[in-house]
Amino acid sequence: MNTPTLAVLVPLLPFLGALAGLLLGRTAPGFVRPLAVLPTLGAAVLAVLVAFRHGGGKAIDTATELTPTGSVPIELSLHLDGFAVLVAVLVGVVATCVQIYSMAYLREDPRYPSYAALVSLFTSAMLLVVYSGDLMVLLVGWEIMGICSYFLVGHYWETEAARSASLKAFLVTKLGDVPFLIGLFALAADAGSFRITKILGTVAAGGLDHPTLIALLLLAGVAGKSAQFPLHTWLPDAMAGPTPVSALIHAATMVAAGIYFIARLLPVFAASRAALVVMAVMAAVTMVGSALAALAQDDIKRVLAYSTIGQLGYMTGALAVGDRAAAVFHLLSHGAFKALLFLGAGVIIHAAGTNSLAAMSRMDGLAKRIPDAFWTMTIALLALAAIPPFAGFFSKEAVLVAAEHTAGGHSELAPSAAGWVVLVAGVLTALLTAAYATRLWLMAFRGRGAAAPDHGREPVAMTGVLWLLAIPSVGFGLLAGPLADFFEGRELTPSLTTSVLGTGAAAIGAMLTYALWQRATVRAAAVAASTAPGNGLAAAAAVAATVAESEAETPEVAEVTHDHPAVPAGPAADPGKALLGPLHRHAANGFHLDAVYDRLFVRPVRAAASLVRFLDREVVDSYVRGAGIGPRLLGGLVRRAQTGNVQSYLSALLAGAVVLAIATAVLANVNAGS
Repeated sequence: MNTPTLAVLVPLLPFLGALAGLLLGRTAPGFVRPLAVLPTLGAAVLAVLVAFRHGGGKAIDTATELTPTGSVPIELSLHLDGFAVLVAVLVGVVATCVQIYSMAYLREDPRYPSYAALVSLFTSAMLLVVYSGDLMVLLVGWEIMGICSYFLVGHYWETEAARSASLKAFLVTKLGDVPFLIGLFALAADAGSFRITKILGTVAAGGLDHPTLIALLLLAGVAGKSAQFPLHTWLPDAMAGPTPVSALIHAATMVAAGIYFIARLLPVFAASRAALVVMAVMAAVTMVGSALAALAQDDIKRVLAYSTIGQLGYMTGALAVGDRAAAVFHLLSHGAFKALLFLGAGVIIHAAGTNSLAAMSRMDGLAKRIPDAFWTMTIALLALAAIPPFAGFFSKEAVLVAAEHTAGGHSELAPSAAGWVVLVAGVLTALLTAAYATRLWLMAFRGRGAAAPDHGREPVAMTGVLWLLAIPSVGFGLLAGPLADFFEGRELTPSLTTSVLGTGAAAIGAMLTYALWQRATVRAAAVAASTAPGNGLAAAAAVAATVAESEAETPEVAEVTHDHPAVPAGPAADPGKALLGPLHRHAANGFHLDAVYDRLFVRPVRAAASLVRFLDREVVDSYVRGAGIGPRLLGGLVRRAQTGNVQSYLSALLAGAVVLAIATAVLANVNAGS
């Protein structure tokens, strides 16, 4: 079997598994779990085989015309280059881990069959995006992912949070998809084809008539799909879905699709230096803003959500400075450790009975209750903080090296201004990332207070997946050299300057957070002592303040299956408040962007809708009603004349005859006189 045929089977297997799961979910529930895991596992194995056969060599292209259009043809084509085959391996491995993990995590969920089928369909759609060589076929996978995310985020539809989050995710991403679709048609009109290789050939020949407009339209769609400022607000709210879904969305699908799309079409964006500067500014604002917001979140999943937004900002920054190899390298390493972080967070939520870091900080011994999650989460957080020799260090350094190279004026694609923007924001974000990673680790695993509940060991299906993902989280960065052929011959090795800047900033952020945590712990202990039962008024005030501060004391969704004792109220040792100071309140609310959008867009749209409704009911309907009133009045008058009395009819006839006779006589006299 040749390589293109194997590549066709990679997205086809999960699709067939999803179809079979939906059809057999109720009639044959015993087949649900095998249909969830085996097709996805088979796709992962085939993706590895395709990558092995490709070997980082020349891109493989094959195409057949899907349907005649009369103008720009639509082709069912494959484009297998080094980036595509590696990203497909990531998608297959992470999706398989999520399916295995979900069997235990959602073992008591009555809607597991539909959930598993949607995850398989989600995986198939992303693999279609990765392998597709035609933009219209890519758009099919792009939109299927949007539909799947709507259903999966709203899995717990009984809760208001899940319903509103799924709707918000769908609408915000669709808001970006409108200009994205216009940009695709404009690009195909200029290039005369939807096929990616032909488009890139047109760009190389200088055949794009509107490069800046096309690039900005496409960038709007990417900002929505990959949760970049200003269309990033849907991703933190999407945490209302099951935790394994969060791992899939954040690590290997949905948000990764936008980054991969730009990497595929980077020459289109590089044709406009203005578009690259806009992309660099967008990446910088996203990186710094999301890192600040992550420092203020109490919900462990929202911390990781803002972390994903920031790491996607790094990838966008690498693309803005014209280095798609660094962007895809960070996409791959981030996919491994971010999937591990979310799946580990699911174990923590199961064990602690809460999403709240404040509540976890008042539990003693949680790390001992879940040792597998503790050690693997530690590895993933070190990778997130870019501490050597973990994977995140090498991939993040590749981004900073690319930014430094462009800032020095050595790039032929991007302006030096874009390089400086990405470099400064990247170093600052490295400090903030290490700070919130350290904060999460300290509050989750170094709490002090009542003993954490003990529910025994978590299922092997959950803990085994964590250790599997820990392997690339540790060692993937070391593969940059051996995999250089897959990254267009780039070795992606760190430089001394960026290593010192990035690692130094991370060390400062971690040490500062630890010092502030120790001080906060001492203060929390002092407050707890002063609010002992003997001081009833102070104790009541402390309890009220704690309840007000922690909005995630109970799980947002029905993910916890154990019975948990109530977490004792009290002060939480949170170093984030000391780090952010007066900025903490604003960062905790995402800098009030939702409120801004509500005033700028939602309220005006609702007001316009109310005006249209008023005009329709009171103006348009008035004319319609008026058009019927005239005939109704005339009919009423005629109806009065129809009495059914023959004498009345004869009298009217006689009166009419007399009137006609008089009129005739008058007219005759007038004519005779003239």
